[in-house]
Amino acid sequence: MVFVTAGTQLPFDRLVNVVDQIAAQYPDTIFVVQALKSAVQTNHIQLVDFLSPRDFDKHFSNAKLIISHAGMGTIISALVKKKPIIVMPRLVKFNEHRNDHQLGTAKQMDIDGYVHVAYDEQELIAQFKSMWPDKLIIRKTIANEASKEFIQDLDHYIKSQ
Repeated sequence: MVFVTAGTQLPFDRLVNVVDQIAAQYPDTIFVVQALKSAVQTNHIQLVDFLSPRDFDKHFSNAKLIISHAGMGTIISALVKKKPIIVMPRLVKFNEHRNDHQLGTAKQMDIDGYVHVAYDEQELIAQFKSMWPDKLIIRKTIANEASKEFIQDLDHYIKSQ
């Protein structure tokens, strides 16, 4: 199963549309897409407007691959849960967000080697085809908690103030 999340602030129809196109080529794969108020007429995905935190976590945990907007919450969840993730940033030029902070996030996460990034629809199609289903590469992971060293350093800093 592929879980796609577009966030809950604004519609991200560009992502929904391209995932529906991808899903058409993979009829044996389930695509669950959480996308707020999408206007796209889909034929090949399970599109839901909103998921409860429990249902969101269930889909996230069961997915073999996460496709997402470049939201830090989803990126961090994928890194902690050791899920391969492809992010496609929302862009202000398409009225998908108020500014291009997601583009900056995606670029830095790409440079630092944390996530796979598709900067447009064609890159998302190409990355999906190169990964699915047998080459699902997790670029990096992070721990669910800060390291002991970090906590000790922070504790020392606080006590020295």
